[in-house]
Amino acid sequence: MNLWLRLIQLILASFVRPKLDPVRDVSRLTFRVWPHDLDTSLHMNNGRYWTLMDLGRTDIMIRSGLWRPILRNGWVPVVGAAQIRFRRELRPFRAFTLETRILTWSDTHVVMEHRLVSSSKDGSPILNAIALVRAGLYDRRSRKFVSMPRLLEEVGVRAEAPAAAPEVEAFLTAEETLKTAA
Repeated sequence: MNLWLRLIQLILASFVRPKLDPVRDVSRLTFRVWPHDLDTSLHMNNGRYWTLMDLGRTDIMIRSGLWRPILRNGWVPVVGAAQIRFRRELRPFRAFTLETRILTWSDTHVVMEHRLVSSSKDGSPILNAIALVRAGLYDRRSRKFVSMPRLLEEVGVRAEAPAAAPEVEAFLTAEETLKTAA
């Protein structure tokens, strides 16, 4: 139930938060680790990281205006691949920020970065986890992924895909290799 409450809070807050340019801006959402987020080691459950990252992607879709064509056309967000690196645990009641941004894109998919960042006692940032996600919007009617030019047009953005950093290239190469694994 707590995730539904976080989703409702995100949707309501999006009405007063500024619009996002999906290819240039970073979504920043603040959270706190609650007892229902914990695993048996009494730190945030690894599955909870992924679930909260869904909210980061949702924030970009809502605040960029992409939610309108998604609902109008019945498109479905689909994550095709993901990789995470846990760096520091998040303990109970710890506040943290989820930063989500689009790094690059192909014809039909984006690669997004999610960073979970907390603060040390002196206020300096602590990177708790970093993840890369390859995702797209699937059009069930046409049975294919929606093209990036169309998505960008829907939100009134004109942009070329930035060059992929080496870690993004490695992620995409590993994802292609796994596609063919038996």
